[in-house]
Amino acid sequence: MALFEVTENDKRIYEEELRDFLPDKILDVHAHVWLDSLTTPKPAYLEARTVAWPSLVAKDDSIEDLIETYRLMFPGKDVSALMFANEVHSVDSARANNEYVSEASKKTGWPALYFSHPTQSPDEVERMIRRGGFVGIKSYLDLAPAYIPENEIRIFDFFPKEQLKRMDEMGAVVMLHIPRSGRLKDPVNLEQILEIKSLFPNVRLIIAHIGRAYVREDIGNAFTDYLNRVPDLMYDFTANCCEYAITEVIRNAGPEHLMFGSDMPILRMRTRRIEENGTYINLVPPGLYGDPSQDRHLREVSPEEAEKITFFAYEELLAFKRACAALGCSREDVSDMMYGNAKKLIDGARRSIYGE
Repeated sequence: MALFEVTENDKRIYEEELRDFLPDKILDVHAHVWLDSLTTPKPAYLEARTVAWPSLVAKDDSIEDLIETYRLMFPGKDVSALMFANEVHSVDSARANNEYVSEASKKTGWPALYFSHPTQSPDEVERMIRRGGFVGIKSYLDLAPAYIPENEIRIFDFFPKEQLKRMDEMGAVVMLHIPRSGRLKDPVNLEQILEIKSLFPNVRLIIAHIGRAYVREDIGNAFTDYLNRVPDLMYDFTANCCEYAITEVIRNAGPEHLMFGSDMPILRMRTRRIEENGTYINLVPPGLYGDPSQDRHLREVSPEEAEKITFFAYEELLAFKRACAALGCSREDVSDMMYGNAKKLIDGARRSIYGE
């Protein structure tokens, strides 16, 4: 049985809209790999800090499933990934899946990030990076101390400065999923991004999801008043279908600072994303992901409309294609954003950490 269905509509969209637009080599800079059997239950306070819909797509994503996903969704393309774990709740809960990701990286030759926890010492984080062959770290806002209200979480609550200092000394990658409901335009987020690059200039910092700017209102004055001061930032447009956000990051930072990410297995989801009242809504086929009332970002469509819905990954790439067309990006620019920029960043981290 196939991992998931690829419909005739999916095939049409890929063949007519994406195959020729995409380069032959793709490096997905944002993919999750983990096993449900290695994962411990999430504490209740962590559940309250995250949206529900991403967990509805797949219970886990083995390296074999990720490879098969790329084969099914991107026929004719050579796709690799920068991988990291998912569903990390504590140092102990992370250990098994970090080890699994390390094994998957050695098996495939694909790069990986260590999923760190804020309670770990810099020495421990560096030791685990070197032991597992990782090129940097990823963490998540829900690992901030339990007593901090969700919308008061700051970057340094889950990426302590002591850890970032060590990553600076190593020249490592740091994948940053920013917190707070203001998303990219939040002044606390922006000031702390500037502080990271001021204090730790050798950190290879990636602003994931274009700073979670999933709708036009999430951008604010981020580029014009803040991020233009740190021209070496990297961004990925993972799970982002907002053409305006993609256009703005290319326009302001340049195509050499943007990278493709998929958030697999989440972008196997069948959805069409719309913007409504300053937030995003994922339109989904009826019954496919359970009761839509479990998450305010979900809304079911009619069975007739559902026939036209394709993969979230395709919707993301179509938005990227429109942004590239609006800005007159060249085929070389597209190839760099889909592969070359990530390859350069990761190779630089490997040379810095391991002397390769």
